[in-house]
Amino acid sequence: MRLLILTWSTALAALVAAVPSRRANLVVHEKRAAEPVEWVQSHRLASDAVLPMRFGLTQNNLHRIEEMLMSVAHPASPSYGKHFSPEDIVDTFAPSHETVGAVMDWLTESGIAPERLRLSASKGWIEVNATTAEVEDLIAAEYHVFTHPSGAKQIGCHSYSVPEHVREHIDIIQPTVHFRHRLPRTDQLQKRTLGQFGKLEAAIHGGPKTDGKQVTITPGLEDCDEHITLDCLRALYSINHTPVATANNSFGILELTPQAFLQSDLDMFFANFSPSQVGTSPVLVSIDGGVVQTKNQGFGLNGESDLDLQYAFGLTNPQPILLLQTGDLIEGASFNNWLDAVDGSFCTFQGGDDPTQDGIYPDNQPGGFQGPESCGIIKPPFVVSASYGEDEGSITQAYAARQCAEYGKLGLLGTTVIYSTGDNGVAGNGGLCLGSDGTPSDDGTAFSPDFPVTCPFVTAVGATQINPGSTVNDPEGACEQVIFSGGGFSNFFSLPDYQATAVTSFLTNHPPPFTSAQFNNSGKVRAFPDISANGANYVVAVAGEFASVFGTSCSAPVVGSLITLINDARLAAGKGPVGFINPALYSDTFADSFHDITTGGNQGCGTPGFTSTEGWDPVTGLGTPNFTTLLSHFLDLP
Repeated sequence: MRLLILTWSTALAALVAAVPSRRANLVVHEKRAAEPVEWVQSHRLASDAVLPMRFGLTQNNLHRIEEMLMSVAHPASPSYGKHFSPEDIVDTFAPSHETVGAVMDWLTESGIAPERLRLSASKGWIEVNATTAEVEDLIAAEYHVFTHPSGAKQIGCHSYSVPEHVREHIDIIQPTVHFRHRLPRTDQLQKRTLGQFGKLEAAIHGGPKTDGKQVTITPGLEDCDEHITLDCLRALYSINHTPVATANNSFGILELTPQAFLQSDLDMFFANFSPSQVGTSPVLVSIDGGVVQTKNQGFGLNGESDLDLQYAFGLTNPQPILLLQTGDLIEGASFNNWLDAVDGSFCTFQGGDDPTQDGIYPDNQPGGFQGPESCGIIKPPFVVSASYGEDEGSITQAYAARQCAEYGKLGLLGTTVIYSTGDNGVAGNGGLCLGSDGTPSDDGTAFSPDFPVTCPFVTAVGATQINPGSTVNDPEGACEQVIFSGGGFSNFFSLPDYQATAVTSFLTNHPPPFTSAQFNNSGKVRAFPDISANGANYVVAVAGEFASVFGTSCSAPVVGSLITLINDARLAAGKGPVGFINPALYSDTFADSFHDITTGGNQGCGTPGFTSTEGWDPVTGLGTPNFTTLLSHFLDLP
């Protein structure tokens, strides 16, 4: 009997040895792009912790996005303005049956029971709740808990692997390496207080920090080089349209909690610059517990939202504005969360949230939002303006590509997506530049492009200024007061066809004095910004007092407002929204629609940065808009 047992054991061992290990053919699929600044690796995640795993399946036909966009967005296309339906989008980009089957088979053969797996409605994601131990064994990863000085925590791994035969069927697995690098701090919205601004004092509307004075203000154009107001912008860009089709139009402003507006600030601004709008509020779209918090106030918490809403409302009066308030006070949110809310297919098909980079809901932390994820709760607005961003070098290419594709799909649906380019010139957030490994570093010297503006399917907006001593009738320059407008070249995304002529002309006729060690000078990558608008000395009511505000955060909502006005005129004429505008902006037809900016630069990384020059440049793009001409051209299109 003993010999039988030994013989059986030996045979079993031989059999086991003959079966390939699940890890035998694993290949690294992704590594973390950059180690998180200010976050400390604390300890291993408990082996019995449950992770909401999502396996993002490779989609079909993504190479067609630009072609499809050009068909509905280029002014020479016979199908201009004939945007696609959501059903068209799903049918075009759905993963293949082979892809779904390959990943399902891998998971079940690895010991995950089929009944635990859930295939999303459009077959784009396979989801399963699994313990840390199961996941680490499955993808050869080690999960750790990271802590921040603020007390915040998040989880992640440094790399993960998949079987070689499965790799082509998987875009991305979450949560894994996509660490939530901090978005631009709220204090990066630059300001100067207006304590010495003699003729502009706080109007009293219950604001928390007024000085008690009530004054009558008559805004004028004589000091627009020192104080930008609504009238200054109207004069600069020939804005002369009053909306009439507001019931059919839509304009969304993205804000990430805890950034929030104060109604008293809106009224304070309106009382001085647009009296008929006193009492006007945005339509709150609460995304994943988004709340307009008023407990904590100050420039860092109210500056962005106050700025966006005051100028968007003032320029598009009487157009209602949707406030896309995203994330609860506990977990916050990122770009994917608002994409979820405006397009349900992003939750279940084209995209998906990353628990280590995006807020994941419901939020089980004390005080967190307990409702379901806000998925497809509103129709995508015709225009969305966002004044947030992150370093392209701090995220993985797979994560960036997945999100960029979704912006392209919004364009196919007829939405214009606008992002600001950042305020650090050619450097990244916090003034950091890229090290030799292509990630942000304290001693980096390479230029650090921003994201999502490097995505070729969004409109990237830089900042200009009225030069000191000049007037609204004089040429503007690139913004060089307090901030330097973000601009440069992507390290991820290829050069889109609509931009090729302009970018090639710049590199050929005005070659920058830098090498490939400082920026991607191949001439084959996406360049930004696309256009610009004033971003210096904005008069903004914040926390009960007026402040002078600087940044591309000023510029983005202005451009968003102008496109909203153009949509209004088209809707009133029985036409549709313009949707993705870049192919039109770069076309010969629209060449006379911009004020070319030829002075100023965007210094950073120990260099003068790029220099504004004739034609497109990576400081101010095509220039600033001439609204009257833009409107005329867009109205001429079907």
